[in-house]
Amino acid sequence: MPHLHSPFQLKRLELKNRIVMAPMCQYSVEAKDGKPNDWHFVHYVSRAVGGTGLILMEMTDVEPDGRITDYDLGLWSDEHIPAFRRIIDEVHTYGAKIGIQIAHAGRKAEDAAVPVGPSDIPFQPGAKRPRPLTVPEIEALVGRFRDAARRAVEAGVDTLEIHGAHGYLVHQFHSPGINNRSDEYGRDLAKFGSEVVRAVKSVMPDGMPLIMRVSAVEYMDGGYDLEHSIGICRRYLEAGVDLFHISSGGEGPAGQRKPGNYPGYQVPFARAVKQALGVPVIAVGMLDDAKLADATIANGDADLVAVARGMLRDPYWAIHAVRETGGENRPPRQYERAY
Repeated sequence: MPHLHSPFQLKRLELKNRIVMAPMCQYSVEAKDGKPNDWHFVHYVSRAVGGTGLILMEMTDVEPDGRITDYDLGLWSDEHIPAFRRIIDEVHTYGAKIGIQIAHAGRKAEDAAVPVGPSDIPFQPGAKRPRPLTVPEIEALVGRFRDAARRAVEAGVDTLEIHGAHGYLVHQFHSPGINNRSDEYGRDLAKFGSEVVRAVKSVMPDGMPLIMRVSAVEYMDGGYDLEHSIGICRRYLEAGVDLFHISSGGEGPAGQRKPGNYPGYQVPFARAVKQALGVPVIAVGMLDDAKLADATIANGDADLVAVARGMLRDPYWAIHAVRETGGENRPPRQYERAY
């Protein structure tokens, strides 16, 4: 029976434990140029020192106007590669694996003069009205996802994650409440995301798994449910996704249905996708209690667990969690005397 401390392998990705550092925007790019800096270096490397199996770097955007804010990371230029490589190389020094979450904010791009999206529906009352993308612009964006993935691979990543959750561009296209297009990208809600998946896979080495983060349910009134997201995930699986990272919401202000506010509230969504599609999944959402995280793995609800705020509070969460649940996770030799 696997537990939190047990190794995990998917294709050529080998992890020393089942613990994932979830992507969390730092809004800390100083020159607004998209390049990670010393803050990001310390932030990610310290979690590698802290025993994390897989680190997923925060939402990294494929073009400047695809960022949530101008202080977010980007991979729209080859000039970004060295700064990412510096972090990735040092993370590897401590036995952790690392990937980058590639994304476009779409209508949620707060600092874009005019955000874009599948349609002209704003994110929320008072938000900027997005401009619907033309078909040639959509095709060009697919190419930008591909190019960003190629740069991430050149920087040395072990895996990649496409952000198809939390109301960002890929999610916007596969949401019937946001995408009101009448063309092929509206009639087939999985078309854009599937094209992005295939484009990203085309520049990934054989044996490198592709992760996709999805929102299992939406909370806005009239939002989609689990049956819809499983159908979308099935299409993305056919396009080449190897592992799903199951979250929820983020598409707009919550309506009558509200997100949970208790530990493990999204775990049933992860289990449902895993069972329906027979694919490995990452569970996320208030899993910073080590015993709950361990139980999520031991019960077969998910193959990996992602921790977000818990790792913001404690860079060494993984070491502490593995030891608390009966495993051995040796700290760096410089810290061994503390244990």
